[in-house]
Amino acid sequence: MNICIDNKSGAPIYDQIYNQIKNQIISGELREDEALPSIRNMAKDLRISVITTKRAYDELEREGFIYTIPAKGCFVAPKNVELLREENLKKIEMYMQEILHLAASCNLTNDELIEIFRLSMEE
Repeated sequence: MNICIDNKSGAPIYDQIYNQIKNQIISGELREDEALPSIRNMAKDLRISVITTKRAYDELEREGFIYTIPAKGCFVAPKNVELLREENLKKIEMYMQEILHLAASCNLTNDELIEIFRLSMEE
């Protein structure tokens, strides 16, 4: 598993870890029931606090991306189709908001925006 921390990023370190692991799970790079590095090992490898790593793992577990077996470690949870769908819907909503802002800056009407979308779907 490859995690890169960008100290110049405005995002908190735990959030960077959370997002990278989540993206690797969603993309299939990390497979169902695959063991994650221990919290201590990840903290040591990334040269960060154990508390920061634990916070990322706790968030992943809370959202159903990983599960923990006491004295064994953390593992990738079986993919929940509904959870993945919800994640993708969130992304779509985020992109749509960005599109709306860009369209407003170009003074596009709703009809023009819908036409652009229709043309994109035909490609």
